[in-house]
Amino acid sequence: MTILPARRRSAEAPLLLTTDPARSLSFWDQTAFWANLGVSLIGFTGAVYVLQPAGHAPLPIAGALLATLVGTLIGTALVAAAGAVGARTGAPAMANFRGLFGTRLSYLPTVANIVQCVGWGVYELTVISGGVGVLTHDRLDRVVVIVAAGALCTAMAIWPLSVLHILRKYVTVAVAISMLYFTVQLLRHPLPAVADASWSGFFPGVDTALAVAVSFVPLAADYTRHARSARAASGATMLGYSLAQTWCYLLGVVALIQVGGDPSRIFDTFLGVAAGWVFFAVLVLRESDQSFANVYSTAMSLQNLLPRVDRRVLAAAVGVLATVLALGVHDFTGFSNFLLLIGSVFVPLCAVLVVDFRWGRGRSGWDLSERAPARPAMLLPWLLGFAVYQLFNPGSVSWWARLWTDVQNALGVHPGWWSSASLFSFLAAGLATGVLVLIERRVTGRAGG
Repeated sequence: MTILPARRRSAEAPLLLTTDPARSLSFWDQTAFWANLGVSLIGFTGAVYVLQPAGHAPLPIAGALLATLVGTLIGTALVAAAGAVGARTGAPAMANFRGLFGTRLSYLPTVANIVQCVGWGVYELTVISGGVGVLTHDRLDRVVVIVAAGALCTAMAIWPLSVLHILRKYVTVAVAISMLYFTVQLLRHPLPAVADASWSGFFPGVDTALAVAVSFVPLAADYTRHARSARAASGATMLGYSLAQTWCYLLGVVALIQVGGDPSRIFDTFLGVAAGWVFFAVLVLRESDQSFANVYSTAMSLQNLLPRVDRRVLAAAVGVLATVLALGVHDFTGFSNFLLLIGSVFVPLCAVLVVDFRWGRGRSGWDLSERAPARPAMLLPWLLGFAVYQLFNPGSVSWWARLWTDVQNALGVHPGWWSSASLFSFLAAGLATGVLVLIERRVTGRAGG
């Protein structure tokens, strides 16, 4: 990608991929943005997978809190590392893969990211609709809510940097007040003990919190490219997201314990406190940040394929598509499992990206142009890391899980309390990339000699 010098510093995101990004986001703008992404209605209910890891006894309260903290910190560190690449290159997330794989091969992760971002954007609109339904006892028509939420998220994606400034000034403060209010209210009474608790599910619990954070890896650079420095981008990501997700999950754990671990009743806990509906409404409205981020990042991914198309046109088209799809979705269970499968490709991809950028060809500057040459060898560590991830966590898509269960049996590898699909996948891909980097340096050195 060729970055053209901007004639004037714009406060808004550039319209074309070839335009220099506005470096207008302060440390606190970014901290507020990541803090808002770290709090979600999905996070409250998702805390059940930390408290009660699949195939294991429930964790004690201390175990769930520690698993959340450890997993969140590690996952956020990976997001910050991917974001730092965007802050240095000034390119959005998928355009950075031009330097890693070459322009044509960068379309592989780009298409995967488009599918998952549209899918999660649809999911978030249905979550907003469900949250409004809980607040109003389903008195508002679902179609009206989804259309209104879709229009809001689309508008936010058209003016993304202006939205981030607004989030810092107003929304983040309101969300923090709501979270603090619920924390005080829910901790006013002693928590009941978790029955039959065991630490055997600690690492699977860590992996759950880690995987949620890592889901933002393929989106990070779309926003950090507007940061004033890579250090500020990394620090803001670590501070904002790790604090918010930890707080969100811990509050979710507390609420779950109070309703006996039933995630379908978790929002009854929030609405059951005095004036709870007011603060819960803030959290429902805040959910639009999640859908906005997915719509905008889809537009940025599409620009890697269509670099000369105005991002506002792309964002509007994606917003309309997500809204239409959300109107037709009633059971999201099977599709969400598919989205988690797609998301797993980005854990090892993050390792390949960071290692090659810091120690490989990225040290001297990647070729981000539309004619960046193919580097097919870099696909190998990515595929290796993906295979390792599936080996330890084949997911819930039945036919896919059966395939990897057969592989597990053939290799004699069976996940246990010690296994972390995200960490093992990241380490395998990172080490394999390191080997390729050393080989490339040797070959380059000999050719130069």
